[in-house]
Amino acid sequence: MNEQQISQTTIENWREDRLPNLSGKCFVITGGNSGIGFQAAQMLGRRGANLILACRSAQKATSARMNLEASSTGTVNVVTLDLADRSSIYRASDGVRAMTKQIDGLINNAGIMQTPHRLTADGFELQFGTNHLGHFLWTSLLLDRVEAAGGRVVQVSSIAHRLGRIHFDDLMGEKTYSSSKAYAQSKLANLMFALELDRRLAKAQSPAIALACHPGYSNTNLQSTGPTGILNLIYKPLNALIAQPSALGAVPTVLAAAGTEAQRGHYYGPTGFYDMRGPVSQSYIAPHALDQEQSARLWAESERLLGISFLSQD
Repeated sequence: MNEQQISQTTIENWREDRLPNLSGKCFVITGGNSGIGFQAAQMLGRRGANLILACRSAQKATSARMNLEASSTGTVNVVTLDLADRSSIYRASDGVRAMTKQIDGLINNAGIMQTPHRLTADGFELQFGTNHLGHFLWTSLLLDRVEAAGGRVVQVSSIAHRLGRIHFDDLMGEKTYSSSKAYAQSKLANLMFALELDRRLAKAQSPAIALACHPGYSNTNLQSTGPTGILNLIYKPLNALIAQPSALGAVPTVLAAAGTEAQRGHYYGPTGFYDMRGPVSQSYIAPHALDQEQSARLWAESERLLGISFLSQD
């Protein structure tokens, strides 16, 4: 196994109040209308950032924009984005490109969790297609704007990546499907994508960098809109007993997107109580997520499935 060694940082208990002035900087956030995404947008907006919310529901995005405008000193714009539909991703990226020439932070936050076996508009398993392939395509279409700003691509992963494996022989769950295993696979793919993206950006001597983060166990819509049956029943008491507020879950995202202490190729999140909550610092990466051979294979397979070529090394 070819593993990337991640150096340790001195970041300890990072908090929102360490953010610099972000006036004039632009941040694009998928799923910025609720939960972690909305809270991150609010923190960035309070520091003067210009925000673009990329959301599946235009109505919810408009409502979120109105709420954010009350506390943000920068501009707030919205585009409609369905990560489960390639045509929507292309349209939304065109919308973003018309709004800004530079993106200081492309925050790939939106996601779904533990859904029944369903397919995207393009025939991909819904969780892998939305969480990974959707953001892979989205990033490829907007990377030049990030590079123009010398900015960052931030991928929101999960502690669930530790349980994930990339099932190259059954990526779409056609042979056997488990909603939990499919979710873990998609979040592992998120982290592997971020680390591989940063390696490729560095090799290309790009001014852009890539980082990853996770929110720990935070109380968001994920637990109520995706899981069904017994899983849905389990999350209700767990949220009340263990989950931290979504505002705390957003702190690692903001650190990765705009914190001056954040470093390329790193992974940030809560570090207390099994990394589910607590002080935000550098977080644990499972060894299999550091496998560069598997990451390169995932990249190539993602290109093949989407019919694109993106920072290829062939």
